[in-house]
Amino acid sequence: QVQLVESGGGLVQAGGSLRLSCAASATRFSINVMGWYRQAPGKQRELVTTISRGGSRNYADSVKGRFTISRDNAKNTVYLQMNSLKPEDTGVYTCNANIAVYTSSSTYSLRDFWGQGTQVTVSS
Repeated sequence: QVQLVESGGGLVQAGGSLRLSCAASATRFSINVMGWYRQAPGKQRELVTTISRGGSRNYADSVKGRFTISRDNAKNTVYLQMNSLKPEDTGVYTCNANIAVYTSSSTYSLRDFWGQGTQVTVSS
């Protein structure tokens, strides 16, 4: 079974920085797109950023220039560096990955997996 484990959340003042990590594990698998979502109290979950296996990145307009997503394919890990944090960045950040889990050399199951979420709180 695939597992995604996040770390790095916490409490920080406006203007500060945090770095989130998300590591994936399974017996035999291949990770396609990885990304981060967030959900603020009383709001719907929104997509923050994604990164493809080849390194193509996409960012929500609200975080461009402040957040940087990266990945280490050898470690099956994605990172989110968050700088110049604002109170509106507060929310539960959840890692997502589209993964092909192989049951044979040519047979696999493809679906999205989610981490447990990590709380990010930015005070003014």
